[in-house]
Amino acid sequence: MSLQFEIVPVTPYQQNCSIVWCDETKAAVVVDPGGDVHLLKAKIAELGLNVVKLVLTHGHLDHVGGTTALATDLGVPVWGPHKEDAFWLQGLARQSEMFGFPLTEAFDPDRWLDEGDDIPVGNQVLHVLHTPGHTPGHVILHNTDAKIAFVGDVLFNGGIGRTDFPKGDYQTLINSIKGKLWPLGNDVTFVPGHGPLSTFGNERASNPFVADEMPLY
Repeated sequence: MSLQFEIVPVTPYQQNCSIVWCDETKAAVVVDPGGDVHLLKAKIAELGLNVVKLVLTHGHLDHVGGTTALATDLGVPVWGPHKEDAFWLQGLARQSEMFGFPLTEAFDPDRWLDEGDDIPVGNQVLHVLHTPGHTPGHVILHNTDAKIAFVGDVLFNGGIGRTDFPKGDYQTLINSIKGKLWPLGNDVTFVPGHGPLSTFGNERASNPFVADEMPLY
């Protein structure tokens, strides 16, 4: 048995929504359902999965815009992000105006997530780490057995998350990456919020923002 996932890019921002499931039980969670709910429902049906909850890494609109509609359609609860992102979720109507998205009403999750929480997915588990910097309540999800992490907008292939939003902080983000992500292991593959996958080891070797030691020329 193992943890499986499939990425469905959603919204004009091509946000990597991840459908994550236990291949033994077909129980699944949807991470960051930012929009295009019809595409997500079609993929869930195609894969024959039983979605048990939606999980949010942070409160930005392109990651949460489809949450209420999908949760209602599937009859499932919403977990995350950390409560420090409550102001982002309460400001979704304003975010909709700013980014030119369809109106998304404010909501609170059924459960906020904290460092050390576990999210069961059938016979698998996603471990929660609090990783502020991009937003103050950002969390990432890690599965030890599959060596996979869903990191939202903390880290990208060759880049890092923006820190110029309200309550973002550059040094806090760097500390989250180096202090929370790197200890998980160089061989961990991560799914970023946008763009291609990579491994922590690759980013430690080549990412100009967080590499261990950049070569001198």
